[in-house]
Amino acid sequence: MITPAYCRTMAAYNAEMNRRFYAAAARLDDAARRRPRGAFFGSLHGTLCHLVWGDTMWMSRFDGGPPPPVKLPDSSRMIADFATLQATREALDARIEAWAGGLDPSRLEGDLAWFSGAAGREVRRPMALLVVHFFNHQTHHRGQAHALLTAEGASTGDTDLFLVLP
Repeated sequence: MITPAYCRTMAAYNAEMNRRFYAAAARLDDAARRRPRGAFFGSLHGTLCHLVWGDTMWMSRFDGGPPPPVKLPDSSRMIADFATLQATREALDARIEAWAGGLDPSRLEGDLAWFSGAAGREVRRPMALLVVHFFNHQTHHRGQAHALLTAEGASTGDTDLFLVLP
């Protein structure tokens, strides 16, 4: 289904897009980042927080690191300070790139089982499918963040994968 090369490409794309999005968000004042805009996670800050939460949760399953300190309902409020959120994002992107860089094809085979708090039960799915979901989840919520940034007049530059990565 997928290869380690795909994972490395998507990890690099994720990191670059996050650099662009956080740079654009940093040019806004805190009130603009926190303004309730009707997004699923309320504001730009809430959406960016949820992305960090989701990536941390999936990485805890993929690399055995710690899960986020809060449950899903609090994901949009997990980190209050924008500078701390940005630093956490940068460290998380480095973690994701290191994980993807160390993948071999056998790690993408078979299933992954975990207890899903959202489903309230153990879930088992193909690892390759979960990795695709992981990167798709990032893109989905970055799309929401992009709309929120655009509504505030901020620009992230190109977002298309083929234009972002060499």
